[in-house]
Amino acid sequence: MRVGISLPVRELKDDLGAVKAFAQAADELGYTHLRVPDLIARPKSGHLHEPLVMLSYVAAVVKKIELVPSVIVTPSRQTVLLAKQMASLDRLSGGGVRLGVGVGGSEAEYRALGQDFHTRGARCEEQIELLRKLWTESVVEFEGRWDSVSGTGIDPLPARPIPIWIGARGLPAPRIRRRIGRQADGWFVLCSPEDFDYLSADVHAAARAAGRDPAGIGTEAGVAVVGPREHEWQDRVRGWREKGLTHLCLRTLGGGLGGDADAHIAKARQAFEELQELFWRLSSIARLHRSP
Repeated sequence: MRVGISLPVRELKDDLGAVKAFAQAADELGYTHLRVPDLIARPKSGHLHEPLVMLSYVAAVVKKIELVPSVIVTPSRQTVLLAKQMASLDRLSGGGVRLGVGVGGSEAEYRALGQDFHTRGARCEEQIELLRKLWTESVVEFEGRWDSVSGTGIDPLPARPIPIWIGARGLPAPRIRRRIGRQADGWFVLCSPEDFDYLSADVHAAARAAGRDPAGIGTEAGVAVVGPREHEWQDRVRGWREKGLTHLCLRTLGGGLGGDADAHIAKARQAFEELQELFWRLSSIARLHRSP
């Protein structure tokens, strides 16, 4: 299981020294990826920077940690521009990005960006197809319902095709489950462990129907290590590990630490050390059970 952490951007706000310190600490501790949420214009959303700009700053101060904007409200954005931005970020970070995509739920944000809220699901599916072509072909020929690209492409291409993961709030609708199975490299699991099994079964069925191997579709859940559920975070990690998830994302945000970067870093360090001990214990128990 790959373990990443969310950058607490809402709390750190404009403190670039704090953002740098947290990102570098996560990188040095051994977290595998760093997640940043998306927001452009939503009512009462709070202080939050545009994620690709933020991650461009982070790319300059870290060495190996994967950068994950999650999730970009893709249908609200221009597809070719997003492809270019992600390819540039991939190059500037040394080939270490993963794109989370979603359709969002704010009609006001879509209106502000001049996009159609009501066709967002279908457009997202088309965008995923076009993004992959733009990242792998120097000259693209594509004629879709919303985007038309002919005789051109982006340069430079990313270091490799950028993985695309799909996020959906709560219990994804059947169409979203099919979208994950048909198109995604992975999905952000935002449901309860109790609902995961039947949702995962639908995703796997869609993957097989599309001629894909379901085993190749990653899964990532988030777990808060601060706040009201702090006392149970290791139990939640254990539960997700038993479900066979490939990725995990810890969160220090939203737990009352405010903009204190040192407090966020200390909690990230403590959680990482406790997690390594937990994984070691679980692995030792598994080995004992396998012994004759």
